[in-house]
Amino acid sequence: MASILKNLRLLSDPSRVRILLLLEEEELSVAELQEILAMGQSRISTHLSQLKQADLVEDRRTGKSIFYRFKASTKGDFKDLLIVLREAAAEIPEASDDSAALKLALARRQDRMRAYFDELAGKFGRHYVPGRSWKGLAETLLALMPPLDIADLGAGEGAFSQLLARRAKSVIAVDNSQKMVEYGAELARKHGVLNLEYRHGDLEAVPIPDQTIDLAFFSQALHHAPHPERAVAEAYRILKPGGRIVVLDLVRHTYEDAREMYADLWLGFSEVDVRRFLAQAGFTGVETSVVHREEEAPHFETMLAVGVK
Repeated sequence: MASILKNLRLLSDPSRVRILLLLEEEELSVAELQEILAMGQSRISTHLSQLKQADLVEDRRTGKSIFYRFKASTKGDFKDLLIVLREAAAEIPEASDDSAALKLALARRQDRMRAYFDELAGKFGRHYVPGRSWKGLAETLLALMPPLDIADLGAGEGAFSQLLARRAKSVIAVDNSQKMVEYGAELARKHGVLNLEYRHGDLEAVPIPDQTIDLAFFSQALHHAPHPERAVAEAYRILKPGGRIVVLDLVRHTYEDAREMYADLWLGFSEVDVRRFLAQAGFTGVETSVVHREEEAPHFETMLAVGVK
């Protein structure tokens, strides 16, 4: 009885409940648990140590990596406890996303091709090769883009809008700052960009009619929206059937100064968050990936998400 009471006390912590339920489903490393739970390494390691001491978790070393799992010989003895823990997880708000985050973590583990391309991306630009540049690559990709009606949502002064306008059928740049809109519009007039229109409006009430856009684009804008899910729903509204949404935004971070320095309302999002926003709006074929990590502290990471209406 003492052992059961000890384990019940141990599992009164919501974080340990989440960890144990994840390890009951899959063997995971500390790094993968960090990714899924958005917790620090030391905190997770402490929880794992306590679960291991209680004989609920065991580890396995593979090279330099250590993987943890629910102890197989113990699982049968705690079948009823697991049922209770699964029911208790419903009372932990963060646990609702753990299953989706686990699937993403396992997909990355299997994604050897992504690791290969990440290595190539890390080398690109570090060594001089005559004629190779990011500008050249961008120009090539723009040349391949078909003429589209595009909405750049949260466009700021619209530097990206003006780049897209070179190939697009039309571009509507929307921003909630009147000064940004005026500045961008003047810049477009100055350079003779006739297929680019600036509109003053809110991300959650976009001044664009229903089903008139082929591509809705958010570039580092979604974390400024009070209700990001509403902004994504607005993108869905203005898109034609078969239209696409593209989101570039920060991966969830802990750099609180960003709220004051950059007027950020959200400290980025997890891939699970963004996938949920898109799925709830009605988008299908949703894909997400982390496409960049800054070398300088606080090491902001950028996520790319795409979906189809």
